Amino acid sequence: MALWDRLKESASTMQTQLTAKKNDLKSGAFRDASMAMCALVAAADGTVDPSERQRVAQLIATNEVLQNFDADDLRRRFDDNLGKLTADFDFGKVSVMQEIAKAKKKPAEARAVIQIGIVIGGADGDFDKDEQTVVREACYTLGLPPHEFDL
Repeated sequence: MALWDRLKESASTMQTQLTAKKNDLKSGAFRDASMAMCALVAAADGTVDPSERQRVAQLIATNEVLQNFDADDLRRRFDDNLGKLTADFDFGKVSVMQEIAKAKKKPAEARAVIQIGIVIGGADGDFDKDEQTVVREACYTLGLPPHEFDL
């Protein structure tokens, strides 16, 4: 199976797993960590072009699991995190990782945050090395083994 096909299958599987857990993913910690993860993946290569920002914002707005939360609130949190990362990636990353760490207390939420990162990263068909690296780092922040997610 080609890498692209495996990636699409993996992202689809992750989304299915997330949807199945939708009712368990309603906490503020999950909301904050998810938006931080979305921003981190979007800015993984150090830049965020407007089309990428729009694509991720669209994914956030249409993701069934994230519909537990107010869309405008999610967008604001995503934009705030993205602003920190685009102003100074290394410094912003520290703050964003602290947001991601909020999900550490609940393993199901922590896994869901990683799965959202993979879904966002794979949405354009190219879960590139920079995106994989930041999701792997988030695994360590959340105390999860990256190999569990093929990272």
